[in-house]
Amino acid sequence: MKGLMCAVKVGLSATMVLGCVLMAINLYGLNRDIRPEGLTPEVLRFGEQDLTMSPLELNKAIVRQSNESDEDYARRLTLALAGGIAHVEWLMYDPDTFHQRVPVWENFILYLMGVLTSIPEYERYHFSNPHRSLARGIGICGDASMTLSGLLDEQGIANTIITVPGHVMVEAQLSDKTMLLDADFGVVLEHGVAYYQQHPEALALAYQAQLGRVNDGELMIANELKNVGYQVWNGTSHFITKKYYFEKFAYVAKWLFPSLMILFPLWWMRRRTPPE
Repeated sequence: MKGLMCAVKVGLSATMVLGCVLMAINLYGLNRDIRPEGLTPEVLRFGEQDLTMSPLELNKAIVRQSNESDEDYARRLTLALAGGIAHVEWLMYDPDTFHQRVPVWENFILYLMGVLTSIPEYERYHFSNPHRSLARGIGICGDASMTLSGLLDEQGIANTIITVPGHVMVEAQLSDKTMLLDADFGVVLEHGVAYYQQHPEALALAYQAQLGRVNDGELMIANELKNVGYQVWNGTSHFITKKYYFEKFAYVAKWLFPSLMILFPLWWMRRRTPPE
C-alpha cells in the first residue's frame, strides 16, 4: 500500500510539473505575435503585387464604417483581405517557417496535432476563426474565404462559401443582388455563382479587367465552374465542421487542462495531509 501511495504521489507531482510547464508556455504565448517574419516578395506568390496592406492598415480596413451599406462593406472587405493576407506558396516551405503549423506557444494542442498525427490539415493549419487568421496574416483561397465569410457573419450579411475544384470563394446575398467575392485574388463579381456557371467567359473577363492581367487562375476557375460545377457551404462551420469545433475546444482546453493538472494534485495532497 505504501508503495502504491508513493507511486500516486510521484505521478501527481509529475502531472503538476507538466501543468506548470504548459501554463508557462501559454503565458509566454500571450506576448508573442503569431504573424511570421520574412514575408518578403521573394517568398510570396504574387511577388511585389502581394501584401499591399500592412497589418495595421488591414485591422482598420476590416472595421465597418458608419452608414456603410452591406454591398459597399462586402466590396471593400474583399479587396482589403486580398491585399492584407500574404500568399505564401503553401507547400514549398517547412511548416514552421511561416507558422503554418500552429506554434506550441500559440496552442500546444493544435501544435501536437500537427506533430504527432499524420493529418495534413494540422501540419499546415487553416484557422477557422477569422481574427486568428488575420493575426497570422498568411493563407490561400480557403483562408481568405473563411475569413471573409466570418467577418460578413459578424455584420449580419448573409453569405455562403463556394468551392470549385482548386479554388474557394464567397457568395454574398444582399438585399437586391447576389455577388461572388474572391478575397484571394481581390475580385468582386457582380452576379452569383449560378450566373457564372452559365457564363464562364464573363467570369474570366471580369478577373482580367479587375486584375489588369491574364493568367491561368481565372481560366482554371471558369473552366472548372463550367465543366465540374460548384458546391455550396453554409459558412465555415459547415465547410470544415470537425476542425471548426475542435479549434474552439483547443482554445478552451489549452487553459483548462494545465489548470486542472495543477489544481487537482494540490487538492489531492491537501486532502491526504492529516490535520495537526
